[in-house]
Amino acid sequence: MSLKEVVARGMREAGAALKHANGMEIFTRHRPKMTFLNNVPFETNDTFIAPTASVIGNVTNWDESSVWYNAVVRADSGFPITIGFLSNVQEGAVVTTIPCAKSAANSDPLKHGNISASSSHSNAVGEGVVLGGGEVGRVLDTGFPPVTHVGHYVSVGAGSVLVSCRIDDFVDVGDKCTILEGAWVESHVILEPGSVVPPYTRIPSGGRWGGNPIKFIEELGDGAKDGIKKKAEGRGIMAKEHAVEFLPVGSTYLHLEDLEREGKTAIQG
Repeated sequence: MSLKEVVARGMREAGAALKHANGMEIFTRHRPKMTFLNNVPFETNDTFIAPTASVIGNVTNWDESSVWYNAVVRADSGFPITIGFLSNVQEGAVVTTIPCAKSAANSDPLKHGNISASSSHSNAVGEGVVLGGGEVGRVLDTGFPPVTHVGHYVSVGAGSVLVSCRIDDFVDVGDKCTILEGAWVESHVILEPGSVVPPYTRIPSGGRWGGNPIKFIEELGDGAKDGIKKKAEGRGIMAKEHAVEFLPVGSTYLHLEDLEREGKTAIQG
């Protein structure tokens, strides 16, 4: 869309707003991106975050990644979430981390040179790390911080839930899958819709998996592996098309014009 078309749309919308200046105005307070505890979500210029999505806290969106309508990417527990290049979090999916007290950096006792002999480090059941008598963080049973990592060319299906897990590159997560804390899905994997990956489960590279709990189905051929990348690229193209439509000036004027033709008082919402 050219600059002339953008300016024309903006002027038209402004004119419609002036026509209805005497009516009650209700505006949405939804924020697709929200700072949490001074952690600002990072996105590149070609990242698409849908207007009804929620990206909160310490989240990094790589180039051409996308977060779709009603999806939630919530990094408010002190640990980061990463969405890789050309990866997508589809409609209604939730990507988050398990709760903790403070950041992952503070949960590593090796980074504290003045730890006394009385300090302890317990993570047998994912409990908080105790340093000098105070809990400052939470780690997984593996001892690693509970970050959520979504690699490159990953499709997270609609309604799926990811919690403090690692998804490597070229993975297709089907709709309504659940991947719990400590799980690791290696590259070139397809998870069938509705699959459940229990905590601390490793899914090896190159296979199709499904079920609750998840089980191996078959090895992936070259065509299926190529399909994972093509699916992510297709979502990337679609994201660009949606990003063009949702410009800062919006399209509210169309709704206002419809209300005007129907003889109704305009209430923006």
